[in-house]
This record gives sequence, C-alpha cells and structure tokens, in this order.
Amino acid sequence: MGRKAKFNEGVVVKRGPGKKAKKQKDPSFPKALQDEPVAKKLGHRQKQRQQKRLKKKKSVPIKTPEVERESSESESEEVTAAWLKPSISQNDTKILPDSESEDDSKGFTDDNKKWLKPKKQTVVKSDDSSSDDNLKMGTLDDVTDESSDDELLPIEKQNKELLKKQEEDEKLAEEELQMNIGDQEKFQFPSKKEREQTASLQEVQQRIRDVVGVLSDFSKLRDKKHSRSEYLEMLKNDLCTYYSYNEFLIEKLMQLFPLNELLEFLEASEVQRPLTIRTNSLKTRRRDLAQALINRGVNLDPVGKWSKVGLVIYSSQVPIGATPEYLAGHYILQGASSLLPVMALAPQENERILDMSAAPGGKASHIAALMKNTGVLFANDVNSDRTKAIVGNFHRLGVVNSVITCMDGRKFPTIMKGFDRVLLDAPCSGTGVIAKDQSVKINKDEQDIQRCYNLQRELLLAAIDCLNAKSESGGYLVYSTCSILPEENEWVVDYALKKRNVKLVDTGLDFGTEGFTNFRQFRFHPSMKLTKRFYPHAHNMDGFFVAKFKKFSNLVPKGGGGEEKGEKREVEEEAEEVESTSKKIKNGEDVPGGKTKKVKKQAEKKSESVKNQPVANEKKKKTGLDNKKSGNEEKSSKKTKAKSNTVGANKIDWKDVPKEVGLKLGKKIKKMKKKQLGTLKNKNKTVLLKKKQK
Repeated sequence: MGRKAKFNEGVVVKRGPGKKAKKQKDPSFPKALQDEPVAKKLGHRQKQRQQKRLKKKKSVPIKTPEVERESSESESEEVTAAWLKPSISQNDTKILPDSESEDDSKGFTDDNKKWLKPKKQTVVKSDDSSSDDNLKMGTLDDVTDESSDDELLPIEKQNKELLKKQEEDEKLAEEELQMNIGDQEKFQFPSKKEREQTASLQEVQQRIRDVVGVLSDFSKLRDKKHSRSEYLEMLKNDLCTYYSYNEFLIEKLMQLFPLNELLEFLEASEVQRPLTIRTNSLKTRRRDLAQALINRGVNLDPVGKWSKVGLVIYSSQVPIGATPEYLAGHYILQGASSLLPVMALAPQENERILDMSAAPGGKASHIAALMKNTGVLFANDVNSDRTKAIVGNFHRLGVVNSVITCMDGRKFPTIMKGFDRVLLDAPCSGTGVIAKDQSVKINKDEQDIQRCYNLQRELLLAAIDCLNAKSESGGYLVYSTCSILPEENEWVVDYALKKRNVKLVDTGLDFGTEGFTNFRQFRFHPSMKLTKRFYPHAHNMDGFFVAKFKKFSNLVPKGGGGEEKGEKREVEEEAEEVESTSKKIKNGEDVPGGKTKKVKKQAEKKSESVKNQPVANEKKKKTGLDNKKSGNEEKSSKKTKAKSNTVGANKIDWKDVPKEVGLKLGKKIKKMKKKQLGTLKNKNKTVLLKKKQK
C-alpha cells in the first residue's frame, strides 16, 4: 500500500493512532517529474524514463490546450465558410452576414430557412455544372429499384418471392371468405330425401347452424318457396336427432328460449356441473375445512361471493365421499343451486319450521345449521325409504332439533299448523337437471307435466295453510323446483296468489334472471318479477326456480282451493251466515235491510187493525204448528219443504223475517243447493270413471 500525498499543504489532516503514522514521513514528488529536471536526485530507472519522454517530445510537436482550441476554431470557420451557413433558430430575428459576400449586409432571408430543416433523401444527378439547381429534394418513394435481379443477393431475392406469395395468399383468402358468405346467403332448403340421407352428425350440426342463421335474418336470407314454420319444423327435427330429445320437450324449449340461447342451453345440458360441497357450520368453519382438504390433495375454490359455506371441487386425489372429514360430518355433497332456497328462506333461531319434502335431507340440514340447533325443525317426506336417508344424514351432521315425519304433504294442515316458515321443494319434471339424468330427454311428455303441476298446486296450498300469518318473526314460504318450464313455476305461483291471502316478496338473491310476467298468450301477476330463475348456461349451475311468499291473513278467501274441499268450505260459510242472521233477528239486532222487534210489532198491530181478520190468522198459525209437530211434510207447503232441506233453514223463524232479508236468504239457500248437487254429480262421475278404468 502507498502512502497518501499532501496535495493541500495548508490544510491540517487528522491522522489516526499507530506506529506507522508517527514514524513515516509524508511523500514528496521528485523535481525530475516537473518542467526542470534535476539529475542528482533521480535514480537510474527514472533517468531512462525521462530520456524516452524527451525523445517523444522532440519527434511530435506538443500541443497545449490553448493551441488546440485555436486550431479547432480555425478549422470550424473554414468548414462553415465552404458549404455551411450559420445556424439560426426559427424564432430568432437577427440578421447575420452572408458567408459568400462580406460586403452584403442583407443576411439571411425567409428562403434561406429551408436549409435549416432536416434533409430528406435526395437523388443527385452528376452534371458538369456544380450549381445548386442540380440538387433536387426527394422522398423515399422517388427512389426506385433500378438494379436488376442479378445484382441482388440471394437473401433479397427470397424476401421478394415471400412477399409476393403473401400478397397472393391474402387475395385468395378474401375470395374464399366472400364465397363462404355467398354460400350462407344462398342456403338451399333441403328436401326430405336429402335430410334422410345425411351420413354424419357433423352435417346435421352444420345444417342447424345454417337454419339458425337464416332465422336470425329471415326477411333477407329466406327461401321464398318455404315459410318460417317449415324452417322451424326442420330445425326441431335436426335438434331431436343431434341432441337425442323427444319432440315434445324440444318444442317446449324452443318456446322458452331464443334460438341462439337454446343452442347454449342444450350444449350446457350435455356437460355435468362442477362438484360442490356445503360445509356444516355446526361442526367446522369453511376455512378450516378447505385447509384440511387441500392437505389431502384436493383442488378447490369458494363457490362465489353469494355463499359463505359452498366450495367447488375441481380435482381430488381422494374420494370426496369417503374422507375422514366427510364421515365426521364436516360437509355434505350438495349442488350449488340447492343452497338458494334455504338462503331465500332465511331461517331464524327458536322458530318452528317445516320442510314439506325434505329427503334426502340436504336442505333440511342447512336449515338446522342456520338455526344453530335451536327451535324445532319438522322434516317430512312421503316415501318411507327416503326418510331413512334423512335420519342417516342428520346423525352424521349432528342435527338435534328435528322431528322426522312420513306422510302426504297435502294432508299436513289437518294434523299441524302454525309454522313460522315453510320450505316446499316440490317434486317436478327435472328439466333443469338434464345433465344429471339424461333419461329426462325421452321420458317426459305432456301428461307427466300435467301431473306435476296439479300435485304442485295442491302441495303449495297445503304449505300456505300450514303457515301462521301472525308469526312475529316469520310467516314466509319458499317454493322451489328444479324445472325451467313455466307450467311448473309461474303458473303454480299465480294460482296460489289467486286462491290464498299471500303475496310475493323479494328472495334476497342478488343474481339470477327474473320470472316471466307474460309467456306467449299467458299473462301472470306483475309481482312475478320478484321470483328468480337460474340456468346452466348462464349461471353454471342446475336449472332452478325460487319464489318467496309472505302470508298476511290466516283466513281462506271464498273459492279458495278450487276443488271439492273449497266448495264445501263455501257452503259451510254461507250456512253460518244464515244462522247468524237468524240469531240477530231473534235478539232484535239490526240486520242490513231488516227491522228490530219493536218496529215489527208496531207493523203487525197496524196490519191487524186494517185487515180485521184475527180468526183467519189464528187458524193459519195453528195449522202450521200442527204440521211441524206431526212432521208430515206432504201436508206442509212447498215453502216449508225448501226451508227444511237447506242447511240451517230449520233454525230460522220465517215469521219475523222481513221480505227483503227473506229474499236474500232464499237466494243464498238456492246457491247452496246447486253447489251441493254439483258436488254430488262430480263424485258420481269420478266413481263411474274409476269403474270403467277397472
């Protein structure tokens, strides 16, 4: 290591402690390195180096910095004088002297400013004259490749050939596209023989696309010889053959969806939905469950922001239905769409809740988890074998607050009422879960759907009757199906709105499409917008329908039910009205259209004084009483027969009844008779039909 030199003698440098710092002296440069060398103090090597430097100085003239500056300035002046003019900015307005003529004091003009602009590529023609006119400004487009192909390199030749080929390929591609568009516009309607002779499904698929394209712009692309109905008929047959549906179901789906959306629905129904599970909040949290399954080699994600308990499973190294977590009851295999009805129901703690068709217990266990095992949960199902699955799942999941019943849901109101909330996941045709059950494509017909919606109507009315409208926390009912047909959804809901004192309420679900307020020639209640529909192609879950009701009165309106039971209720209500009016008349209370007892007595006195026939009236009264006591209906008048045959008519004293009230009661009694006769006729018809069927 060398020692530090003293470049600044006047400055005091601090030194650190140490022996070397104290003993060693500061370095001093020899004078030989300066302008006047001293030979006495130099060593042998230093002398040799100095001689070499002197030789170099003699051979090459030494340029000091001042000399270099002067030479560079002179050279630059010569260059500018020769072919350059001094540079001037566009904003500068000074007049500078011209380099060519020293006497001229005009300087630069506006014409000189074009020299300040950047030069473009120029083409110079070689002439004898060296004037400025021979120089012409040009562009890159003016430069032409006049050189022959022989002068080009082989790489350049290949590049030219490639460019020519690319241009030709682009032209051919444009021509092909135009030809394809022309072919699409000129789609010819195939005959029956051509359709029967189709060799592959690819041809059928291409024909479906062509027909959908024609129907999308029918006025321009149509064949004038064929109508729209013929195109639709051909499309229906092709869809049946390609997707293997029966004609009835394809026709229903064509009525339900636009054509482009129909193809999306059919394609989505061919692919199974992703596997989903629901965490049991009675035993674990979703975060802990997800971590445990990830450690076992399961690839999963949350279902979405709309659910706090759902998980989607993409792949697994372990069977999902046999993990220790599954056997411990930490989760249950459940579709994403089946979480929606329970979320819409929103059960609360310490409530009485009924699940009318609960098997196999997925939704019922979800309700129990949200109730935190408080209150009472009634899980009912008609099939006794399926109730065993409810028992098994409840034991595994740790549900304690449940009562499992096995009976027909339509008869449930006769046994128990007064529930705070009711969930009815009604049996349906299953048109929303075709991906799970491919047999739905062929097995379902119009009779099956009629049976379904008749059963759904009866179950829905029974579920509404089970509700308690005066419940402090509830009075809500959720109706759901795994069908997408309006016959099983909007029709049933609209029927319930007419027959019971209920209204539709917001489901609380943020996503999903609105229900139909009008479908083809049918018109439904405007509040049907509050219902929600879910499709496999739009929401990546099974097709589903959810509607939420609020019951505002426990009274059944007149005509409620629309069946024999409803008609019997009407007859009973009218009979009660007749009896109540007769009691009011006896007690002297005011009746609409009638008079009190005091007014009647005054009227009777006046009538007796006018008529002056007391004997005749007494005889009539005696005969009437004798006939009633003897019970001889033949001797009694026709009026007494009609009164005795009706419900509650024998309890009325027709003497005290005014004419106006009597006429009204008589009309009601006649209606009651007609209804009773109608019910008897209907019963006789049903009995005869059953006998014929046997």
